[in-house]
Amino acid sequence: MVLYHGSNTADIKVLKPNQADHERPYVYMTTIDVVAAFYLCNAVERPYYWFPYGFERGSDIPVYHELYPNALKEVSEGVSGYIYEVFAEENQVIPFKNIPCARLATEPIKVTKSVQVENAYDLFMEYVKQGKMKIGYFKDKSEQQLEWWYSCCIEYLKEKNMIEAADCSYASFIKEKLPQVWERYLFQNENPGSNRIFAIRFATCS
Repeated sequence: MVLYHGSNTADIKVLKPNQADHERPYVYMTTIDVVAAFYLCNAVERPYYWFPYGFERGSDIPVYHELYPNALKEVSEGVSGYIYEVFAEENQVIPFKNIPCARLATEPIKVTKSVQVENAYDLFMEYVKQGKMKIGYFKDKSEQQLEWWYSCCIEYLKEKNMIEAADCSYASFIKEKLPQVWERYLFQNENPGSNRIFAIRFATCS
């Protein structure tokens, strides 16, 4: 099968397993080139990741979800990198939970082709024109939709116990871009089981 890997590093000949925020090093790949392009535009420093995307119901068209105004352009304008292509046998890769297009490998895989990306935002706009990608704009999201995404952020903050790592890149990003999410996380951390409801509105975020 043909798989794709997005990277800001040039001239990669072999994709090697790297430690991310999982229990062991993996090579991270995807069956969709658009999704690989998302990974050129990480808004936080590794080992953390910020790629809020999903798929249209009943289709394999990726949707980049903006969780604050102008988010896609902010993270991708002027970003360069490479989309690497590999060929892998089924027995060389394993699926990644909750992301149907993702594949993981524990052993190095040789690159067969690469495409240089000069400006990721321009590439995304071209994908949109081609019908290969959609953008879930912040302005079009309902409060219910935003609540679901922000709850996911809070669960990740809890999972990584970021109350103890409040200066890490992911926590710093949440505090800057989604400050009320961080506030709610702190409150829930101090008051386990609380049913207090926070109004999550970000229309004034820059």
